[in-house]
Amino acid sequence: MKTSLCNYSEFKIYPARGMKFVRGDSKVFHFINTKVESLFFRKINPRDIRWSMVYRRIYKNTTTDVSAKKKARKTKKVERNIVGASLEVIQQKRAQKPEVKQAAAEQAKREIKEKKKAAAKKAAPKK
Repeated sequence: MKTSLCNYSEFKIYPARGMKFVRGDSKVFHFINTKVESLFFRKINPRDIRWSMVYRRIYKNTTTDVSAKKKARKTKKVERNIVGASLEVIQQKRAQKPEVKQAAAEQAKREIKEKKKAAAKKAAPKK
């Protein structure tokens, strides 16, 4: 069931209820009853009328559900394979002890240094 809001009091207007007023500039106003319509045409501000939703919102007499916040979805952490390493290999490396990781890193550094020395010997000019 589609409901609309009263342009003056901001009450819900259910189907087959209320009335519409179309101003000269083609703006359509929906009113819940003649009392509200009369107040609108007399140009009485709805902030001054104690029973209107505008007044109640200003003076915090009610909670409004008009601007309900959307629930933010929680981000899910998903572990995936990386090119060249499967998920099992990645998890094994994470589970390694720090000493083992450090030893492997030092071994890799040594290998790099040895390769550089070998390359330097080959590129060294002959005397």
